[in-house]
Amino acid sequence: MGTANKRQENNKFDLPFTYSIRRSQRATKTRIVVSTGHKVEVVAPPQVPEQKLHQFVSEKQHWIVSAMHKLACRQLPSPTPTIYHDGSSIKYLGVNYPLTIVPTTLKRAKISFVNGFIASIPESLAPTEHNDAIKTSLTCWMKHQARVKVEQLVTQHAKTRNLIPHSINIKTQKSRWGSCGIHNDININWLLVLAPPEVLEYVVVHELCHIRVRNHSPRFWQLVSEHLPDYQEPQLWLKQNGSQLMRGL
Repeated sequence: MGTANKRQENNKFDLPFTYSIRRSQRATKTRIVVSTGHKVEVVAPPQVPEQKLHQFVSEKQHWIVSAMHKLACRQLPSPTPTIYHDGSSIKYLGVNYPLTIVPTTLKRAKISFVNGFIASIPESLAPTEHNDAIKTSLTCWMKHQARVKVEQLVTQHAKTRNLIPHSINIKTQKSRWGSCGIHNDININWLLVLAPPEVLEYVVVHELCHIRVRNHSPRFWQLVSEHLPDYQEPQLWLKQNGSQLMRGL
């Protein structure tokens, strides 16, 4: 089938991207395709007026920007390496630290931190097993640090407005940063310990405030701002970097 491609400028609606229009005899309805390299294509049946296509893109601009961002995040490297070796860079509290690997007579791998990560690897462990051992030990270390820091933040913020949780749980979650259960159990994703400290603090405060207000009404955000007047900054950081952070160790 014959098609026609035409690059459209976005001056009319002042959109933060450009897009092309492709007419297709096979298309039964208008759709938008977002691909790598910030490419946005509108595929439409031949009979749809061009002005309607421009309007359609304008109405979908927030979805398009979000899709472009998610796609870009997938192209970014993980915050920590997939193969751990001497000199690898590992993110912790928003800062990259080097990894040093040293042999040990211990039976299990151990992670310590002194201006950088030190992985003590048993001499009896085969080289092919080093990577998994480091990743497992590093994950345990990170989870422990997350619990310590979350408990400190809860102690800091909970007394204000009596936001006392029933329990604090550090979890591995694939799509959520935190939650507050119906019995006021606070759940926090340990991956937040990779982010800047203010991001972890924001999520903890967010979930604590749900003890008092269960929705995201203006009253809820007012309560959050009483604890964190600049909460929009870590909130924005999480929106912009969350997909990459969620890839974990």
